[in-house]
Amino acid sequence: MTFAKNRLTVLFTIILTTKLSVLSAASVSNLRTEYLTNPIGLDTEHPRLTWMLNDNRQGAKQTAYCILVGTDSLSVLSGRGNFWSTAKITTSDILVVYHGKALTPYTKYYWKVELWDKDNQKLAPSAVNTFETGMMNQHNWRGNWISDNNGIDVRPAPYFRKKFNTDKTIQSGRAYIAVAGLYELYINGNKIGNHRLDPMYTRFDRRNLYVTYDVTKNLQRGENAVGVILGNGWYNHQPLAVWNFDRAPWRQRPAFCMDIRITYTDGTTEVISTNNTWKTKTGPIISNNIYTGEHYDSRLEIPGWNTAAFEDKNWDGVILRSAPSKQIAAQVMEPIRNVEEIADKTLKKLNDTTYLVDLGRTIAGVTKVKLNGESGTVIRIKHGERLDKNGRLDMSNIDIYYRPKDDSDPFQTDIIILNGKQVEFMPKFNYKGFQYVEITSSKPIPLNKEDITGYFMHSDVKPVGKLSSSNLLIDKIWWAANNSYLSNLFGYPTDCPQREKNGWTGDGHFAVETGLFNFDGITVYEKWLADHRDEQQPNGVLPDIIPTGGWGYGTANGTDWTSTIAIIPWNIYMFYGDNKALADNYNNIKAYVNYVASISPEGLTTFGRGDWVPVKSQSSLEYTSSVYFYTDAVILAKAAKLFGKTNDYEYYSALAEKIKKAINNKYFNKQTCLYGSGVQTELSMALQWNIVPKEYRLRLAENLAKRVAADGMHLDVGVLGAKAILNALSDNGQAETAYKLAAQDTYPSWGWWIVNGATTLYENWDINATRDISQNHMMFGEVGGWFFKGLGGIKPDENHPGFKSIVLHPNFVSGLNNFTAEHEGPYGKIISSWKRIGAAIEYTVVVPANSSADLRLALASSQKAYLNDRPVSTEYHIDAGTYKFVIK
Repeated sequence: MTFAKNRLTVLFTIILTTKLSVLSAASVSNLRTEYLTNPIGLDTEHPRLTWMLNDNRQGAKQTAYCILVGTDSLSVLSGRGNFWSTAKITTSDILVVYHGKALTPYTKYYWKVELWDKDNQKLAPSAVNTFETGMMNQHNWRGNWISDNNGIDVRPAPYFRKKFNTDKTIQSGRAYIAVAGLYELYINGNKIGNHRLDPMYTRFDRRNLYVTYDVTKNLQRGENAVGVILGNGWYNHQPLAVWNFDRAPWRQRPAFCMDIRITYTDGTTEVISTNNTWKTKTGPIISNNIYTGEHYDSRLEIPGWNTAAFEDKNWDGVILRSAPSKQIAAQVMEPIRNVEEIADKTLKKLNDTTYLVDLGRTIAGVTKVKLNGESGTVIRIKHGERLDKNGRLDMSNIDIYYRPKDDSDPFQTDIIILNGKQVEFMPKFNYKGFQYVEITSSKPIPLNKEDITGYFMHSDVKPVGKLSSSNLLIDKIWWAANNSYLSNLFGYPTDCPQREKNGWTGDGHFAVETGLFNFDGITVYEKWLADHRDEQQPNGVLPDIIPTGGWGYGTANGTDWTSTIAIIPWNIYMFYGDNKALADNYNNIKAYVNYVASISPEGLTTFGRGDWVPVKSQSSLEYTSSVYFYTDAVILAKAAKLFGKTNDYEYYSALAEKIKKAINNKYFNKQTCLYGSGVQTELSMALQWNIVPKEYRLRLAENLAKRVAADGMHLDVGVLGAKAILNALSDNGQAETAYKLAAQDTYPSWGWWIVNGATTLYENWDINATRDISQNHMMFGEVGGWFFKGLGGIKPDENHPGFKSIVLHPNFVSGLNNFTAEHEGPYGKIISSWKRIGAAIEYTVVVPANSSADLRLALASSQKAYLNDRPVSTEYHIDAGTYKFVIK
């Protein structure tokens, strides 16, 4: 895009809202380390430090910074950093990698940043923030890996406890716990933290994660007790399913290792570690599985088992185990939590022993129930997404891959056995995908609405996107897309939260822009990319579910799915301006591209899965797979250029051109300006991934719009086309057609799901299909990101990523009276908002401090843009500030 060189920012009049009419003082905020606020337990030697400039003045920017890092808070507060002091650095950078003195384990560091504004005036320094190191080195672990003496097929969960004394005044306490499986940690009877399903799922025989907790307030002088419950998670997958997790090479009885490091006020330290003095016993959790459910026999409860007063002489000794892998790494990411509490919308009593709960929306998570009844009464709590014609729970759309040996472990069903007292139950080591809950009992029990609560669980990523429009359907589609995205974010992106819970690679990269426009998800993606590195074979091949127990290295795990290894690091770079993911995965991208090149000597490949679940048309597998092969080669070439790898840049640029030429030679008809058989997916992908020669782009987009019209102004795509089609249209002069597709409410469309009651996105356009009918899938989720791009026009600038420079290209489509998109990027909140006032359009833009924007207004030939009644160009560069334009 070529922009007019004249910079109009000095002449622009800022039209501020009432809130901004009085300029506030500039300040520094949002200090984060490794994209977390005041994290503890970091292992990295060179953590990333980031911040944000708050300055609502026109042209606001940072001209310099100074970072101070030290171990004494008062010294840092007063302007002295004994570990790092950068002095004044003249730059607008807001992402800096720590390069001070070598960091030491178990140490809290204090840091702040001082900034200079656009007038080179020094601002008040930031507040002092902290980060704290963890083990830093695996050799620093003191504890042993321990477990009970049971085998992999034993169902009851093991409980562990240890009693210890502290005879000094405690200054601080930290618990470092690494687990193969899942856990809950208790000290003196209190659960530690609010995380769920820790630690995150990894390839357990290659990398295990540990979590750090501040337990200072939980410890006491004198007698203390620590307790741990272990769950199976993905580590000991007992039920049978088609994905073969029961045969995973790592599978064993859950085990853990823990150090509780106590620092006393006299400066001494003591470490309470896992060893052979710990005690173990099974308890009321008589079965648990991440895939099916949790069974709880309340008659087996052990009151006070995790307190110091408890007598454990009848408990058994533990066994010592080898570490599951040679890599025990810190879990540095947003944890899974019970994020949202949802009361049931309706409770129906179907008969004396059956109740049906409707939450009113589809979620991923758990239910908490309060139950009363006779001892021995068996309660079954079954979860599902839909009802059958008789109003009973129907699980036929989600239990199709479960292969049970018997009916002892029913799918998505918790089982509770009552003890004659009130039992409050919420599963510890499982989650489900559901809207409806059917509760059946072996004997009649009383149940009221307030006895059942749903919890929406997911990785607790911060929302950074917001949309509103005059079309309620658009708002609902965006909300549903976000619900599906969060329902499928559990330390890694999944395909669905019920049927599989698998990290399907394609689903992950199809939805990455929707994820990043709406949520601050970098920590989850960086963890998942580490999983990719763990799973990649020496020849470069990746499985199409990650992590995996071995399934997925077949013949279809090709470029259209496993391009995650390139596409996700590139998108992180675009959204955050941070090249670490590209650097960390550079050799992996290279190995992958080299493998595909080795089996595709002519530049074309059939290594892929294809346009999954299309409406009706079929696209060429060779064509679609080759397009993604080209995309990977392009990203690799760009990364090579970024890192100064000249030979790689030249080699992979040439490879990309070879692939593009091969695709165009075979599949592009220049006379008709069509690709392949001319279906929507084939035309869209050529535009989305820049396959089509530049001089044919607009004509191809016109042909795509004509094809959509010929298809009844409806979609005829699968997952690859759904990723491409809206962008292909709106980026190339066909935004009106793109909007009509996005806002369509008849079959097949996203809106068709919504008008039929969907609160999440589905797996199939056909809601009455006989297969592929999960009602909470993310693979068609690109639409949630397209709203920001195709209507709001907000895009990162490849030459100045991380929204340092913003590309603004809004489309004022005729079907909307108003539209607002907000995205909080690394520099602050970006707003692109427009509304119709009579025949005119009022367009408001907010560009955050320390960034700028290249604006292009797509106007009809009869329209002109005005700023403060002064005509302005439709293409120009603007600096930070708030601007209001009128288009007539």
